[in-house]
Amino acid sequence: MRQGSFLSLGPNGFHRIGYSDWGDPDNGRVLVCVHGLTRNGRDFDTLARALSDAYRVVCPDVAGRGRSEWLSVKEDYGYPLYCADMAALLAHLRVETVDWVGTSMGGLIGMMLAAQPGTPIRRLIMNDIGPLIPKAALERIVSYVGDDPHFPSMDGLDAYIREVYAPFGPLTDAQWENLVASSARKTEQGDIALSYDPGIAQPLRATPVEDIDLWAVWDAVRCPVLLLRGSESDVLPAGIAAAMQSRGPKVDYMEIEGVGHAPALMSEKEVSAVRDWFVR
Repeated sequence: MRQGSFLSLGPNGFHRIGYSDWGDPDNGRVLVCVHGLTRNGRDFDTLARALSDAYRVVCPDVAGRGRSEWLSVKEDYGYPLYCADMAALLAHLRVETVDWVGTSMGGLIGMMLAAQPGTPIRRLIMNDIGPLIPKAALERIVSYVGDDPHFPSMDGLDAYIREVYAPFGPLTDAQWENLVASSARKTEQGDIALSYDPGIAQPLRATPVEDIDLWAVWDAVRCPVLLLRGSESDVLPAGIAAAMQSRGPKVDYMEIEGVGHAPALMSEKEVSAVRDWFVR
């Protein structure tokens, strides 16, 4: 694994985006993996390692997360900037086409880019996200995003991560340890906080929470899609997943039992499903 970064331009200045880079850097077959709202690109370590023989796998940290710079104007956190940053990533990588894996927020970014004329996205995996997000699920997410808990030691962070991300499904202790390590940020005071800017919550809390309806975007997608759903997910209800298979792009579908929002893409079954769909 290599670490890289580049500058991207937002409404209020430049900011630096970090990414992890796996596989042969000269491989023209590139897979971009983009994480969920409060996570970072290291969530894809297991998947990237498994696919790095077939792809160059690039896992960016969206602005305000992981190794990427925090924005000075918190209102800039949102999909227009995230999409622009990912377009800048593709330009930085000097690639014309990519395949895409997006978990939750990363899936929405991929869907928005795939809906654009002349899109570079050839194939898209949307991990537990759809074009309609229910109000109740959004209220649950907004209730904890930006709380900025601090912990005196990694043990406290470990307990927090295992509780908040329990819907990821049954992970091994080693997988939990990796999630905890990539979620940690050492503060100036010497304690441990989460590795994202609490300010990402400001735009979310600035307006009343309502259903998010992006069906028009979904209908504009033309590339093949693999839709993954945790069987216990509240973010992607079964009815929405069924509707996605009846309109818009050609969809393959897989439901993962015993998992909520969102499948971690770390189990052998999940990794094999992603690999088989892309490599076949």
